[in-house]
Amino acid sequence: MKTNLFLCLAFLLGIGFSQAQNLPVNPDPGKCYVKCITKDEFKDIEETIEVYPAYTKLEVVPATYRTVEDRVLIKEASKKFIYVPATYETVDVPYVKKEGRTDLSINPATFGTSSRTFETYPKTSGWQYKETACDSPNKEDCVVACFVEYPAQFRDVSFTTLATDATTGSIPVSEIPTSYKKRVIKTPARMDTVEIPAEYSTIKRQVVATAATTKSVTVPARFQTVTRTVLAKKGGITTWEEVDCGLLDANVLPIFYELGSARITPASKKIIDETLLPLLNSKPVSIELMSHTDARGNDDFNMSLSQQRANSVVNYLVSKGISRSRLSGKGYGETRLVNRCSNGVECSEGEHQKNRRTEFRVLNN
Repeated sequence: MKTNLFLCLAFLLGIGFSQAQNLPVNPDPGKCYVKCITKDEFKDIEETIEVYPAYTKLEVVPATYRTVEDRVLIKEASKKFIYVPATYETVDVPYVKKEGRTDLSINPATFGTSSRTFETYPKTSGWQYKETACDSPNKEDCVVACFVEYPAQFRDVSFTTLATDATTGSIPVSEIPTSYKKRVIKTPARMDTVEIPAEYSTIKRQVVATAATTKSVTVPARFQTVTRTVLAKKGGITTWEEVDCGLLDANVLPIFYELGSARITPASKKIIDETLLPLLNSKPVSIELMSHTDARGNDDFNMSLSQQRANSVVNYLVSKGISRSRLSGKGYGETRLVNRCSNGVECSEGEHQKNRRTEFRVLNN
């Protein structure tokens, strides 16, 4: 009866105002039409930026030494006289015990900072309709259309820049000198002579085998991905879609939940696939999803749980490719029970389960 009355009123009002309000042309009696205004369509794009540059890190490879042995003369050969022996004096003979070298020092790379501003959400605009007070009996004459503009949104991203790269410096290290003792003839022997052989010794010293060097290690740059939302298709086009009149009122989906849970079971997903997906894929309409709980438990918890249940259905439809802008989810907790099972009333599990439901209806955009 309620649906028939709605159809009659819609038909009578449509005859007088169809031209003034851009209503469907030549509507069929008994049919219902939903006004659909196409919404702006957006898409996300990803942009990769360098937030830390690649640079070269230098490491010093120290010089290496090897030990060599030299045979040196420590006492010269001489002659010994029988009556007047030779006399000697000792002198120091210098030599390099450890050769000098050049060490290397590292001057690290230095860095600076910079930033860049990205538009993360574009400037948008659209029409909003408001009803104002007026003397006309026709409410449509009291509607004001306002063109609203929303500013773009921006985000600053900071990143590091390379100011100067790493370099090396030289540090001279002096050689280490030393000496050995040597006895030399001060006065030679006279008269009869005896040959005195020379004496030798072995000394050890360190010489540079490989000079100090540096090796470079390349540190790769670091990048960050920034997601931006851009306008893909401008909306604002008004169309009329014929729908089943029963879809304008709340329709119960046979989706029932476990006690205290918002999880959608495989059986419930199948019901959504067979009921809501064909409607949303065939017509550009929007729908409202209304979830409810039974009266058991805390009232505030039930209100939150019902919102989670509505969100679960919305998220599932979005995962199936339906735009979130076409879906509205609302939780009512235990405020809209369909039977007598309110707080404190004993009911069977089947009666309580009827209240744990999700309903939907088609919206007029």
